[in-house]
Amino acid sequence: MTDWTTADIPSLSGRTAVVTGATGGLGYETAMALAGAGAIVILTGRNDAKGLRAIEGICERFPDALIAYEHLDLASLSSVADFARRFAAGNEQLDLLVNNAGVMALPKRQQTENGFEMQLGTNYLGHYALTARLCRCFAGRRRLVSSISRALRTAPARSISMICKASVPIVRGGPIASPSWRC
Repeated sequence: MTDWTTADIPSLSGRTAVVTGATGGLGYETAMALAGAGAIVILTGRNDAKGLRAIEGICERFPDALIAYEHLDLASLSSVADFARRFAAGNEQLDLLVNNAGVMALPKRQQTENGFEMQLGTNYLGHYALTARLCRCFAGRRRLVSSISRALRTAPARSISMICKASVPIVRGGPIASPSWRC
């Protein structure tokens, strides 16, 4: 299906989507496409200034977009809990959760405020906690999309094995197709 474009997205009017890491890159483009299709889109990120610029950019292209920015730092489980509480209090349902945010190739080892290695804590544990906390908000036909970096292909097999032993799901070589989450 090489001729597909964002114009092929059906109407998402009345549907609510949350996109993590929506202040730049793939998350921003995803939020823009969803807003263009009529979804109510909540952009999340840890940099509020970039979040506001993202909102301005989407509104410039789609002046009638129903979008908002909310602070969410996936490296902080308390930030995840706060976001989930705010979302549940202000929204009746969630139709689409796009787990996109992530950190990559940090120059030196860092830890989250909860003591996890930064990349593992942000890219995996933060998204897992967010998904678990938002499960009760999912509408009847829910969609969960999680992106994974192709840089995983460059990781030594030994580190992949160690990560898998820690019960973190890893798919080597590409995105996870159609994950089935039971909430």
